Amino acid sequence: MAFIKQKISPCLWFDTQAEEAARFYISVFPNSRINRTSRYTEAGRDVHGKEPGSVLTVEFELDGQTFTALNGGPQFKFTEAVSFQIMCDSQDEIDRYWSRLCDGGKESVCGWLKDRYGLSWQVVPSELVHMLTDANRGRAERVLTAVMKMKKFDVAALKRAYAGIE
Repeated sequence: MAFIKQKISPCLWFDTQAEEAARFYISVFPNSRINRTSRYTEAGRDVHGKEPGSVLTVEFELDGQTFTALNGGPQFKFTEAVSFQIMCDSQDEIDRYWSRLCDGGKESVCGWLKDRYGLSWQVVPSELVHMLTDANRGRAERVLTAVMKMKKFDVAALKRAYAGIE
């Protein structure tokens, strides 16, 4: 019997902060929860070096999407090469996610940020995809020009660029 809801599920590698990170993420996203936690045992201790009883993995859901957080050690770090996009329906929603995920993290450009654990997110207005793929290439180009000047997305400014209002 399968426990994870979707066939493909991200596994996030942490040094020792898997449980802390999972608790943080479920506090940010609605309809989220921790499903189960596994712990290291004496088995393989010569390889993993972790104390028996310490957290191995935390399976959690963010708004219905299953994730696993793994305490694997310090060998690997997150990079911007992989990020999670959050599609938002309003400026308020963008502001809320941006504020929560940037707390202890770092702003970047074009809607990207790194959270306190170094994981990259892009907080995106859902209508941006339509604007950037508009058949009217002038509109799309104006929007892309506006995007390149932003850190956190400003929906009103994107709509002005799309409409050609400066």
